[in-house]
Amino acid sequence: MSFLKYTPYVYLILAAFFIYDAIEKWNVENATPILSLLMAGLGIFMFFFRKRFAKKMQERNRKS
Repeated sequence: MSFLKYTPYVYLILAAFFIYDAIEKWNVENATPILSLLMAGLGIFMFFFRKRFAKKMQERNRKS
């Protein structure tokens, strides 16, 4: 179960990929960089959400 502490960083890696993808699509006609930016925002949100949730679970396990 130690791999679960590394999973939030997967979201950061995906966010970085989608930011790169949006930059590449920015000047291309008929491309949708907005979708890539939304996915990057979701990845960053999920990173902070998972870190906060893991911290809560760890504190909950300590009290038990």
